[in-house]
Amino acid sequence: MAHRKGSPGKGSTGRALARRSGAEDSPEATGRLPLGVYEAELARLQAELVALQEWVRSTGARVLVLFEGRDAAGKGSAIKRVTEYLNPRVARIVALPAPTDRQRGEWYFQRYVEHLPAAGEIVLMDRSWYNRAGVERVMGFCTPAEHKRFMAQCPVFERLLIQDGILMFKYWFSISHAEQERRFRSRLEDRLRQWKLSLMDREAIMRWEDYSRAKDDMFMQTDTAESPWFVVEAEDKRRARINMIAHLLSGIDYTEVRTEPVTLPERPRAVNYTRPPRELYRYVPDHAALLLKHGEE
Repeated sequence: MAHRKGSPGKGSTGRALARRSGAEDSPEATGRLPLGVYEAELARLQAELVALQEWVRSTGARVLVLFEGRDAAGKGSAIKRVTEYLNPRVARIVALPAPTDRQRGEWYFQRYVEHLPAAGEIVLMDRSWYNRAGVERVMGFCTPAEHKRFMAQCPVFERLLIQDGILMFKYWFSISHAEQERRFRSRLEDRLRQWKLSLMDREAIMRWEDYSRAKDDMFMQTDTAESPWFVVEAEDKRRARINMIAHLLSGIDYTEVRTEPVTLPERPRAVNYTRPPRELYRYVPDHAALLLKHGEE
């Protein structure tokens, strides 16, 4: 694996918002990874993810990463950090909605097959075919026979993907019921994230033990030597992101791809062109100027 020191960029707006919202409370009080340590290591790992991306693109490798876990376990935020600096044409996020009537009549794995990575692609699935082992089983969206068939077919299906050369990683984000409820309540009080709450989240609280039994059964039958599950302790989202990304990078034997540096040419002088008057265009109002004006008052 390629390793380089240094930290690119200045970090995301999200991290700045986290600082303003008080997310940088002392690690002694919160038990969280210190913000400075987290941001420095995240930047280093994200630089390695870019190197991985270039290796995938140049070699035609196929990488598939499954993100599973409890509701509010931090899967989505981890995916955001993985893809933050990656080319969306290379690294795709797949988050499928509920199946249509037609899809319900297909072989269960069929609708996932079309989203598998082609040569030179990284695919990150925000939930996957393991919906059948979790929410579908617990909520009764599939029959016991369909669930049993899935459990029998899943290891075979994954074996075929791996034998065909796909590099597959399965991550389970694990949190306590107390932390899950705390995150649900924080969403309830945050109008920017209230859309994340649904009736299914209520069921996640009420059926905690049912989901636990379903997860244990799923691990028992689908945690195989060739396609193992990796558990990410996610009580602290910062630690979870760092640990998951570091593990993913360590699991792929990639190398740095050296490319010819891009040079910028001298801009040629305009010939026979005059820009039309600004008055001919409709410009977006300068809302930012109003902010500055109000700040001076």
